[in-house]
Amino acid sequence: MKACVVWVMAGWVLAFGGAHALAGDAGTSLIPGRLLPVQIPYQDPPEAEFPDIERATPAPEVLSEAELKRAEALLPLLEGRQELYVIGEFVHLGTPVVPVLVKALKMPGSRLRYNAIETMSIIKDPWAVPYLLEAARNVEDITRIRAHALRVAVRLAPLESLAALQELAKDEHDTIRRTVAFESRHVRHPESVSLLITLLADQERYVSIAALESFWRLTRWAGPSHDWQGSTQEQRIAWAKEWKAWWEETLKRRKADPETTPPAPVSSWPEMKAPMPA
Repeated sequence: MKACVVWVMAGWVLAFGGAHALAGDAGTSLIPGRLLPVQIPYQDPPEAEFPDIERATPAPEVLSEAELKRAEALLPLLEGRQELYVIGEFVHLGTPVVPVLVKALKMPGSRLRYNAIETMSIIKDPWAVPYLLEAARNVEDITRIRAHALRVAVRLAPLESLAALQELAKDEHDTIRRTVAFESRHVRHPESVSLLITLLADQERYVSIAALESFWRLTRWAGPSHDWQGSTQEQRIAWAKEWKAWWEETLKRRKADPETTPPAPVSSWPEMKAPMPA
């Protein structure tokens, strides 16, 4: 390969050198050519032709008897190789199929129940919230299902889920308490702030930190910081009392004069200069 390249270059040199020598012998010089602009004929490209595509059948407003039986027959398939296809089928049917999905919350199979909850979160029908809260309160179920049911219920109806959040804040599983601490930031109510103050004194540090983040998102107030990452439960209990006193004074001032700026809290998250990411 290298030999071929060498021979080609040598040929170009000889050809160019010979032409230059002939031109020099003739007593003439090479005159550079002129470039003349030429308009190339332009034609618009043909317009694309798309075949007529049939539109999807619109979702029914009320399920017929046959559609209801088919939806119930699809419930066991929420766990298996066709689960994504079945979720798509339920999402296409829309809100009328939510009463059928609610039945899956009491069916065996944790993945089946989880996919049913996920399907209801996609459909976004608040009608399912009481059943989701019931599933979140079910202490016999695994924590992953309970936490996901509580999460979806809060996103669909925050105020309706406040009572369940207050109840589950005392749950024995720290995963559930952490979910309560995280999801309480979506419930904009004074009782939600009081709930987060109680979770600041949780025995698990990561639950307390989640409650602190949610507390800041609701109040948007930053003050002197404490070492929450390296704190003990006794310290968190003391700091929670400080936050409780600050919150009660803030509520009194808001009722008396909404324009009055509340006093600075004793403790706060160390870096709260800007809103924290979700």
